[in-house]
Amino acid sequence: MTTVAERIATTLGSNAEEVFGLMGNGNAFLIDAVLRLTDLRFTAVRHEAATVASADAYYRATRKLAIATATYGAGFTNTLTALTDAAMSRTPLVLVVGDAPTTGARPWDIDQVAIANACGAPTVFISREQPGKDTLEAINLAHTRRGPVVLSIPYDLPSLITEEPALEEAATVPELPNADGQQIAEVTELLSNASKPVILAGRGALEAREDLAALADSLGAITVTSAPARGMFAGRQLDAGVCGGFSSERTIGYLEQADVVLAVGASLNQFTMGFNRIFNSDAKLVQIDLLDAPTSPKVTHFLQSGAAAAITAIRNEVSPSNNTWQDLDAEAVASAQFDREAAPEFAEDGQLDPRALTKSLNELLPEQRLIASDGGHFIGWANTHLSVPGPDSILLVGTQFQSIGLGFSSAPGAAIAANASDRMLVIATGDGGGLMAIADLDSTVRTADRATIVVYNDAAYTAEVTQYGTLGLDQQPMLIEQVDFAKFAEGVGARGTVVRALSDLSAWAEWAASGEPGTWLLDCRISGAVIAPYQLEIMENLKRQTKAAV
Repeated sequence: MTTVAERIATTLGSNAEEVFGLMGNGNAFLIDAVLRLTDLRFTAVRHEAATVASADAYYRATRKLAIATATYGAGFTNTLTALTDAAMSRTPLVLVVGDAPTTGARPWDIDQVAIANACGAPTVFISREQPGKDTLEAINLAHTRRGPVVLSIPYDLPSLITEEPALEEAATVPELPNADGQQIAEVTELLSNASKPVILAGRGALEAREDLAALADSLGAITVTSAPARGMFAGRQLDAGVCGGFSSERTIGYLEQADVVLAVGASLNQFTMGFNRIFNSDAKLVQIDLLDAPTSPKVTHFLQSGAAAAITAIRNEVSPSNNTWQDLDAEAVASAQFDREAAPEFAEDGQLDPRALTKSLNELLPEQRLIASDGGHFIGWANTHLSVPGPDSILLVGTQFQSIGLGFSSAPGAAIAANASDRMLVIATGDGGGLMAIADLDSTVRTADRATIVVYNDAAYTAEVTQYGTLGLDQQPMLIEQVDFAKFAEGVGARGTVVRALSDLSAWAEWAASGEPGTWLLDCRISGAVIAPYQLEIMENLKRQTKAAV
């Protein structure tokens, strides 16, 4: 005889490898069945936000679906920020939660379906008659929608016997749409006649990576990526780095000259597009994406298609060119991403300059690294001064929803991916976001084989200080009393160092080079007076909006 919880567990076990969870009344029987009956690895986290954020991070690093699980009610609502970001980021995952019993809602039950739907995630309910098929439906829906799906288990069902026979079927892989021949011909003609072509790749371009690089080579095109797709063209000489707020001035100079831009698998959000001010008004912008409509008003040609099929078709038809980007200095393009203003060790206030700090970290960290970054003002430093070895090497969980506080929450999922590929996990967080998610510092230390945690600690919510403090608003709510994160690290079994000067990195650097396992937290006391260029861009856009509204 098989219980409902057991059938759910075995179905999940046939279609995934990792579960991130926190046990409660609504999922206790499920977690027990997972551990007894399947090969699924269960990673316990300390806050429900980390169940979804870790499953999200794991998918971004491996392209493999993972499972998150939490209890009903408060456990479910604790996942919502991470769930919303996963929906906005189009990350397939299944969140298995408890729910009200089939006999009716209890005083503490809420309408979880409506809440999940508001966050962009549909719900599939488990039934006693077919719990395996219901579970498989949720998995297939996650793949088809390319987003999170909530699988709800009514409270009274998990321990009941189901008559459903063992499932023979497996999850299905959805077919991708293909652009028609006329669209391919139009884009091919644009690219063949371009004098300064640019190819912009997002995370959705991974399946076409080799063909896309070959297409760029045949056109003599400059390549760039969205911030989450950094490393897509690693090693290519005409790769100018990131497109958008994390671009260098030199990269922006190239992008402003482009006459045809081919964007593949990139959402073209306001940050990638530099608030629609990067490309000139005459540039033709072609977007290839799985969505059914363009995501930027600057798009002039839109193709709904899988990246691989479209790029293969374009590459087969395009005319190679030796006349693009005349008199271009290829070495200047290759070094553009890290062409940044030289920074002293210390800022004017005597604290570490975050640019000099991050540049030093980049030189000392192992080349094979997986970066998991929280959100916050500091995000500009990791994205402009830390290099990555290849695609899917930097995870920005939370940024689509403009959230902070998911750095430690996403780290366990990133850690498992880093462990499997023998890379050092590098976690970048601020003091504000770090304090929000501090519970899962413990989960990170337990899970990671080797990890370096960098806390950009400037005792403030610096994004708010720069945006609103400069407008004259009271800064007191924007400030944080100095916290010793190194002591937090020591409390959960990691090593910790307070870094006030670059020389304070020496003991950590020796460990990082040794290959010795463990986690080391660097509590970096940086200056909040050094403002990231992307933040200045945001402030300028706010000024433009304010002026336009007057």
